[in-house]
Amino acid sequence: RVREATVGDEVEVILDRTPAYAESGGQIGDTGTLVGRSGRGEIADTYYRGSKLIVHRVKVTTGGFHEHEDVAVTVASPRRHGLRQHHTGTHLLHAALRKVLGTHVTQAGSLVAPDHLRFDFSHGSSVKDREVEQVEELVNEQVQANVPVTRAEMDLQEALAAGAMALFGEKYGERVCVVRIGDFSTELCGGTHLDQ
Repeated sequence: RVREATVGDEVEVILDRTPAYAESGGQIGDTGTLVGRSGRGEIADTYYRGSKLIVHRVKVTTGGFHEHEDVAVTVASPRRHGLRQHHTGTHLLHAALRKVLGTHVTQAGSLVAPDHLRFDFSHGSSVKDREVEQVEELVNEQVQANVPVTRAEMDLQEALAAGAMALFGEKYGERVCVVRIGDFSTELCGGTHLDQ
């Protein structure tokens, strides 16, 4: 435990609340700035320690910080926007793959970065060129239609009854967030997304 940090120090900062998204579900953590009364630092990463504790990895660039100090967190906006775009894109891609290849297709992993996404899935054979084109067409239709993206918090059983897709092996609490992209995709997800 470090009670003070000065210029050049790289420390893990735990706050009572934060607007930063910690790495989870394939989406990488936010970056940004941490500003206090006498110091400033760059947030290089945000991640979980255990299941609930959010940690900000901060390099102190000006002045310093001390324990129990009030600070302000600013999330890097263009980077966050890229993360929101690509996370919404993974949901569109997942839904399109299931429509073209079949409902047996399920996500087996993903990476949501500010400049790209990667989506891993299981399928019993290679995907044909025409199937790739159909998936692209479906996703592009949704993007061009500027379909609304909505979030709602509800009980897990209510979400499943409403048709929300849950990923096998994921741990969900009794209250969950449901992300709906028009009538095209409905999934349980706590990540950041576009509004449309």
